[in-house]
Amino acid sequence: MSAGECQTTNRGDYDEEEKEDAPPPLDEGDIALLKSYGLGPYSTAIKTLEEEIKTHQQTVKDLIGIKESDTGLSPPSMWDLVGDKQMMSEEAPLQVARCTKIIAGESDATSGGGNSANSSNAAGNKYVINVKQIAKFVVGLGEKVAPTDIEEGMRVGVDRSKYSIQIPLPPKIDPTVSLMTVEDKPDVTYDDVGGAKDAMEKLREVLETPLLHPERFVTLGIEPPKGILLYGPPGTGKTLTARAVANRTDACFIRVIGSELVQKYVGEGARMVRELFTMARSKRACIVFFDEVDAIGGARSGSDDNGSDNEVQRTMLQIVTELDGFDARGNIKVLMATNRPDTLDPALLRPGRLDRKVEFGLPDLEGRGHILKIHSKRMNCDRDIRFELIARLCPNTTGAELHSVCTEAGMFAIRARRKSVSEKDFLESVNKVIKGYKKFSSTPKYMVRFVLNDSKIDIVDSFVSPLFHPGSTFLLHFLYRSTTRCNPLQGYQKTFGIQHSISVSVPNLLQLKNSFIDS
Repeated sequence: MSAGECQTTNRGDYDEEEKEDAPPPLDEGDIALLKSYGLGPYSTAIKTLEEEIKTHQQTVKDLIGIKESDTGLSPPSMWDLVGDKQMMSEEAPLQVARCTKIIAGESDATSGGGNSANSSNAAGNKYVINVKQIAKFVVGLGEKVAPTDIEEGMRVGVDRSKYSIQIPLPPKIDPTVSLMTVEDKPDVTYDDVGGAKDAMEKLREVLETPLLHPERFVTLGIEPPKGILLYGPPGTGKTLTARAVANRTDACFIRVIGSELVQKYVGEGARMVRELFTMARSKRACIVFFDEVDAIGGARSGSDDNGSDNEVQRTMLQIVTELDGFDARGNIKVLMATNRPDTLDPALLRPGRLDRKVEFGLPDLEGRGHILKIHSKRMNCDRDIRFELIARLCPNTTGAELHSVCTEAGMFAIRARRKSVSEKDFLESVNKVIKGYKKFSSTPKYMVRFVLNDSKIDIVDSFVSPLFHPGSTFLLHFLYRSTTRCNPLQGYQKTFGIQHSISVSVPNLLQLKNSFIDS
């Protein structure tokens, strides 16, 4: 048999297979049999009973007039109209008013008895309330309100018929103020703070002792400090230390950013400050922390041309007023943090308002090692990592930069697909964060290099200044006197271990060069 005949025979076989009869369709009996697959002996009877119950329920609803509704109301058979009307008459909606003045009764004006007599005679007092957009009324108290619960200036709820005071209301707080960072008890402890041992001890003396042991100040007859100024470079732990003290004293912690109090309209910033301290007084103990206070506490100038500066000054004066109005109990403490203490107004810094100034400097070697251990204790690290060596490789760094070192070390381990962080990862992280990101510091400034020649002075821009010649001291003093217009010199600055270098801002660089060459 040839190959062509074999292919013809195979094609014939395929045609015969395709011509097979199709399977017969399922009839009703087959479909019923498939539906009964997996059912128990009582499944059909149970389903029939459920359908009958559903039919009877619909018949009952049709007879009593219930229709389908999306309001979520209960069936009319469960309605209690009489009880609802009685409840509405007993608990009528109240209207908000403000108690402007308390008029003492005749018995209070004539009696000079003790506290018990005054409390019993207070029931005859009358209260002047101001209902907004209606009128002022002289009213009394309701049956459920005690005279000691009402004070002048308090918001109260009055009924709509006789306008009698039914309930005292809490102070109205602006949503912008209430949405500020409020922590009833921060989760930061003293163990989470490193590199600021001296500053922490000063804060504990000023904050923790008056809140936990106020009897010590009462015995000596002195008032505890009211306000504390925290100053230092960014990232040195000012906010973290304040939260740790609030955790130790069980005080409410309110953090306010200075720029949040700079508002567009006149008087808005001062109003927010008043409501902020009103909310603080409602707490048992509270620590109000103003971060970046130099945004609103700058020194006042003599010119009145800029209206926005006047609004900032109004906000600062309101803070000054609140600082002067504190009571002697010391349950409200004010902390202010800034990295520019030289720009603050003297009226804000005087004793009696900000009694203590606590400096948060750069951590030393021991502090840097402690900070690295704090940030790495939750990391999966190898054993025997020399944190002291890593701390030595990070001179003049803040706690925030050391935290970035630990985070970047974990990123190196993730890139290498390892489950733990090694010492090599920390070393590579130091090389990247501390040395590589140094030019992107929070206060970048151009360094100026002066080259002394016979009759020419060259000014070269660079990020890192070379070591100055000891004989250039006279040059610096002469340059300072000859450029009084731009005043570029900020003093000597230590950068990468360089002892003699000066820094000027970028806009003053060209003016500095021209003014010196012209002289």
